[in-house]
Amino acid sequence: MKTILIVEDELPISQVLKVYLQKANFDTAQAFNGEEAMKKFHELSPSLVILDVMLPGKNGWDILKEIREENDTPVIMLTALGDVNYRLSGLNGGADDYIAKPFNAEEVIARVQAVLRRSDNNQEKVKKYGGLYIDIKSHRVSLNQVDIDLTPRDLSLLIFMAEHPNQTFTRDQLIEHVWGWEYDGSDRAVDLAIKRLRKALQSWPESEGEIKTLRGLGYQLSVYKK
Repeated sequence: MKTILIVEDELPISQVLKVYLQKANFDTAQAFNGEEAMKKFHELSPSLVILDVMLPGKNGWDILKEIREENDTPVIMLTALGDVNYRLSGLNGGADDYIAKPFNAEEVIARVQAVLRRSDNNQEKVKKYGGLYIDIKSHRVSLNQVDIDLTPRDLSLLIFMAEHPNQTFTRDQLIEHVWGWEYDGSDRAVDLAIKRLRKALQSWPESEGEIKTLRGLGYQLSVYKK
């Protein structure tokens, strides 16, 4: 079940959202100021955040910026400020949607479900294992927010293994899937590519994942943290 974090300082509004979200089979958590919001965000890793702009202490724009510095968790901005410039500020700042008060609670649920569907579709194209980020569509790899340059073949190998985490593949299977069945070179090409990938990912903490050799079986991208 997906968890929605509601960040809203007005208790009646927060409670209404909580009731409707729970009826829609979501788990919910509530925060009533910016400091509490980031604490619960880190504790719960919610699937989506409903974020009010006007909060005591740290405001919604600051919270959105902090979230975006860490990851791309979907965020729906919620505010009484209906001016188009505020909407543009939210969307340009990385918000996934924007809802002005007063709102219809059922519409909010529909927006939440729509944003989550888009997010789920995008997640199929992006693999994140701890600090390792692999964007399959754009062929971009970064580690701890630092881009990593790979050869096209090494990139293809990493993408294939990232699409099948914790699965073991023999050299022949990797050659078939990555190099192609017409490849007539040495199977040492796989070993060399794995060696280069390990070097490129040497700062990836072993607590998050590693490219593992299973003697007599093959290789696998072992991941421990998503």
